[in-house]
Amino acid sequence: MSVWDSLVGQRPVVDTLRAACTGRGMSHAWLFTGPPGSGRSNAALAFAAALQCAEGGCGGCSSCRTALAGSHPDLTRVRTERLSIGVDEVRDLVRRSALAPVGTRGQVMVVEDADRLTEQACNALLKAIEEPTESTVWLLCAPTVEDVLPTIRSRCRLVTLTTPSAAEVSVFLVRSEGVPEPLAAYAARASQGHIGRARALALDEDARNRRREVVGLPVRLTSLGACMTAAADLTAATQEEAERLTGELDAREKADLDAAYGVVERGRRPREYAPALAALQKAQKTRAKRRHLDMVDRSLTDLTSVYRDALLLAAGAPGPLVNEELRGEVAELVRSSSPEANLRRIDAVFAAREQMLEFNVPPLLALESMMLALRVPRRSAG
Repeated sequence: MSVWDSLVGQRPVVDTLRAACTGRGMSHAWLFTGPPGSGRSNAALAFAAALQCAEGGCGGCSSCRTALAGSHPDLTRVRTERLSIGVDEVRDLVRRSALAPVGTRGQVMVVEDADRLTEQACNALLKAIEEPTESTVWLLCAPTVEDVLPTIRSRCRLVTLTTPSAAEVSVFLVRSEGVPEPLAAYAARASQGHIGRARALALDEDARNRRREVVGLPVRLTSLGACMTAAADLTAATQEEAERLTGELDAREKADLDAAYGVVERGRRPREYAPALAALQKAQKTRAKRRHLDMVDRSLTDLTSVYRDALLLAAGAPGPLVNEELRGEVAELVRSSSPEANLRRIDAVFAAREQMLEFNVPPLLALESMMLALRVPRRSAG
């Protein structure tokens, strides 16, 4: 099993990266782009492992295993749970990139969230990419090329990943996770090609139940009360899920901080402890906010898929729906609304997303406004 096996439906990308490992088309800086779930970070990490492997990514040697696990001494991996990556973190990364590698195959610096670099951080990174050290390769990941500073992307070789098909994702789940074929097919369709989301839906019944709640909303939004309740319920459910995911990590970080400052052993708090604790709590609060927004964003993607299905069904398009198991409810949405109305509803979902992610509108307010725009008219008894 090679390092490339985790890249689903990306054969042209794999061919390009394999060729680069042999010296054909190699560059000191690469930019991996692609839609959410396409595997940008996985592709960058697989490439990093292949660059450290004497056989170009065999998957079984120590270099491959440690690189994929993120513990290889000549691999530095930057990812953030916060809203942005600051200049201090990038400056530290640049300093490390200038050090001599431990092994003989050079250093690889992977920045998984290059779209979250602040302006100052971008400028610090630009200098390192403009004047690269001979033994360092930079791998940046972002959703699109427009998410990266033009002066940075112009110095990188572009690798564009595509959304894998439902069939490819389904086969991957059966092969890698042993998921039964019917469940794998459902997860592949429902995830719309997002590998991580497909894996979660295939392996976690709670995730499937949460999704069913979201995709069942459109036909229930028939009154003001139903819209307000739906907004409140979705806000609470995503907040609860975000807190569950971050709570354990927060507690572990707090315990590590206490141990580092000797709070547990000494029974007192050194002077330096208070500012360190304040900085940790601020970072955790930022991470919790981002995680909550990520959970809401995922739900909005699921919600949009229902209206997409309604448009396809109204147009008589062939093939299965994303929400094939809800075909009856989608048909009801088609009967009660025009295609133009469903297009406006998709616009309303995108507007809510923009309000939360770009303009910092509280999720509950954005979702209340959105749910009202999604309201469907009651059908008369006659």
